[in-house]
Amino acid sequence: MPIYEFKCLKCEAFFEILIMNKNENVEMKCPECDSEDFERVMSTTSHAINGAPSGQQGATSQTRTCSSGSCTTYTIPGPNG
Repeated sequence: MPIYEFKCLKCEAFFEILIMNKNENVEMKCPECDSEDFERVMSTTSHAINGAPSGQQGATSQTRTCSSGSCTTYTIPGPNG
């Protein structure tokens, strides 16, 4: 059962969609603003033993100018390795 992660291009909220089977009809819109304008982001997996690390924060993004126009890098919480 894949979980897909997305970033809304309207309100910049991150959200997940769980697909139970390939024939399932899933509502594809942002749960915060109901926009259907979003992009899929790369997911990272992580786990913590004895609780989450202190000071853990949510996902962040950094947009900069590059040769194709603009590029965005997303930092998703999890261990660095």
